[in-house]
Amino acid sequence: MNKIFSIFKKHKLISIVIIVILIGGGTYWYKKVNSKSTAVRYKTTIAEKGTLTTSVSGSGNIIVDSSSNIDPTITGTVKNLSVSVGEKVEKGQFLFDIDNKDLGVNVTKAYSSYLQSLASLETAKASKKEAKTNYDEANSSEKSLYKKKLEAAEISVTVAQENIKSAFQNYQNEKSDYADSKVTAPISGTVNSINIKNGDDLSKLTSGSSRQVPIIIGDLETIKAQVQVNEVDISNVQIGQKAMMTFSAIDGLSVSGKVEKMDSLGTLTSGVVTFNVTISFDTLDSRIRPEMSVSASIITDAKQDIVIVPSGAVKTQGGRSYVQILVNGIPQNKTVKVGFSNNTETEIVSGISVGEDVVTQTINSSATSATTSTSSARGGFGGFGH
Repeated sequence: MNKIFSIFKKHKLISIVIIVILIGGGTYWYKKVNSKSTAVRYKTTIAEKGTLTTSVSGSGNIIVDSSSNIDPTITGTVKNLSVSVGEKVEKGQFLFDIDNKDLGVNVTKAYSSYLQSLASLETAKASKKEAKTNYDEANSSEKSLYKKKLEAAEISVTVAQENIKSAFQNYQNEKSDYADSKVTAPISGTVNSINIKNGDDLSKLTSGSSRQVPIIIGDLETIKAQVQVNEVDISNVQIGQKAMMTFSAIDGLSVSGKVEKMDSLGTLTSGVVTFNVTISFDTLDSRIRPEMSVSASIITDAKQDIVIVPSGAVKTQGGRSYVQILVNGIPQNKTVKVGFSNNTETEIVSGISVGEDVVTQTINSSATSATTSTSSARGGFGGFGH
């Protein structure tokens, strides 16, 4: 009897152990499955007031707005070159000489021609005076002949006077060319480029279809950004708009400015039409150099003191816009009226208040990646709230 009872107790104990194992395994399996379907987290941001802007982007280069090409019209050999690239010069400062002996000879010849024209005028005047006397003293039968001689003498005086004007102008031109052989700076600025050296023949600066400018001087106080704006965006750009500029060659530098002018005619390149927009700097930085690459963000519109949320938090359903507000860990839909918007942020005109917790991302741990809010909803958590 005791043996039978012992066997019964042993089998009962085994049964209890099996039941406990089954219950434990089932609970573990249930929790595992249930956790996959319910482990959802939400990323949020606080709705707050701020300033929302829209902008147009463009890229281009730094230009010198006030510059001068030193390209003499006379020919000759370069000598006494006295400046170097990067050097600052003042207006009227000597740059180099042009050695051309013909220039001096031409001045002498032109002056001689001028003196000769003066002498010719005096001769013409004397002839006119003589013709006038002869005409006055002639009898009636000779009047007709002497009248023609007087008219010819008057014409000679007029021609001589015109020749003096021409000879004097030629003399002045030759003197100007001779003076140009001593080349000076037409403006104050910095020497940006030198394409000559002592001994060069100025008549041989042409390379292919273009001519090299001997010296370029620019006033670096007038550097500006010239960027190209797409034809789709140019209608939003206006004179006076603020802009922020960055430079690929200068890490961390951001400079503000404003739109100063823009081209009326666009440029077609590879099927794309762009317009040049010139932007002046609010402050100059010595690190900014001519021809540097620049990127500009032109602020085309701005609204201040408005409620702002990330654009990705705004959803649409049934033609209505809504955002999800997290209340006690549970998202609730709230219908909103949206206003101003850019690529990243959207104005909320009504529907939520400053300080509310707006859902920006839903994270489901059972999925392989997070689910981010999009502009088109596939469903919601319950009905729309107000």
